[in-house]
Amino acid sequence: MSGKTVLVTGSTGGIGKETARGLARLGADVILVGRNADRAEAAAAELRRDTGNPGVEALIADVTRRDDLRRLAEQVRARDGGLHVLINNAGVAKESRELTADGVEMAFAANVLAPFVLTHLLLPELRRAGRGRVVNIAGGVPRGRIDLDNLQGEKSYVGLAFYNQTKLALMAMSCAFAERLRESGITINVAYPGHAYTSMNKNLTTSAYPLAARPVVPLLRILMPVIYGGAAVEKAAASSIRLASDPGLAEVHGVYFNSKAERAPWPASVRDRRNRDAIWALCRELGRIEG
Repeated sequence: MSGKTVLVTGSTGGIGKETARGLARLGADVILVGRNADRAEAAAAELRRDTGNPGVEALIADVTRRDDLRRLAEQVRARDGGLHVLINNAGVAKESRELTADGVEMAFAANVLAPFVLTHLLLPELRRAGRGRVVNIAGGVPRGRIDLDNLQGEKSYVGLAFYNQTKLALMAMSCAFAERLRESGITINVAYPGHAYTSMNKNLTTSAYPLAARPVVPLLRILMPVIYGGAAVEKAAASSIRLASDPGLAEVHGVYFNSKAERAPWPASVRDRRNRDAIWALCRELGRIEG
């Protein structure tokens, strides 16, 4: 990865930071993106020390805000070295429905709309790099249905259940994007990291869980750090690191990779053309993207 630049959103902690760490160890110049300046700079300093790679820096953006995404893209365009890989890792799970400053439901904004908008904004940089790669990070439980009448939680909202739907919607959007990027010289794929105990799920309250699961939440809080902490977070970064760096995957496009970094079939709801078209249209509208 020497001589290549990678941008990783949501990379000041958890799976995103481990992904950035792994790519920095491979010699890539890595741009971390986080909302909090102090935390982002601390993460960049940590990775520089840990990997011995001086080419780790931090940029500040709230990916749920359109203006922040546009400013982030402008900062990337102003850098020397271009952009070879974009990893849309930032994710949000909320206890209850909440709107962003742009009037978009928060989890949909972070998990679906931000990758859609940022990828569009950075396409010129990825084209300039030659064989640019986009890796979108799935999550939750990668199955179930997409409710087209509830894409922003307008009808019902249970935190983790809605988070799962947004990740399926991300996959559907990625499929639609891959169709449009064919023959472009840019690849777009989806990586499923598996489960890890990160700050996002640490901070979830009991009410964010489906009703049937709430009685066992106290037990989950005991077991999850044991089962999904420590090395599990590093393991969860493996699929995204491989998709970003493996020379053998340079031509692979429009593929879903599971937590073992192996090709896997797309969920049925993602293969449904109606879902892909509806989510693409909503992202265009909310993101104010032409084309």
